[in-house]
Amino acid sequence: MIFHVVPLDDWLAVPDRPYAPPTLGEEGFIHCSPDEATSLAVADAFFREAVGPLMVLLIDEQLLDAPVRWEPATFPPPPGSGPGVLFPHVYGHINRTAVAGMLEVRRDAEGRATGLALWS
Repeated sequence: MIFHVVPLDDWLAVPDRPYAPPTLGEEGFIHCSPDEATSLAVADAFFREAVGPLMVLLIDEQLLDAPVRWEPATFPPPPGSGPGVLFPHVYGHINRTAVAGMLEVRRDAEGRATGLALWS
């Protein structure tokens, strides 16, 4: 599995189409994380101000229609991610059939990511 942090409203915005956040058009790929710990670091560093539920998509890399490349961070990696970690970058849309599930990012009053929980 690879992981992608996304506000729930963004994931639900166009449910009948493959998922494509703005970074796909801006950078040519969708940022993902290799594990839960790195996903929490990403959520804490880049999504602290997100309104509403914040999710982590659990993506089966083998079911993706788009290629995945494991690459170094394109900018300084978030604090809390391991040294030399490679990030999975999806070079295309995420087909919804590749999403095996979702976890909700638990946050404290200041928006800091504190853990992940099953979402139903």
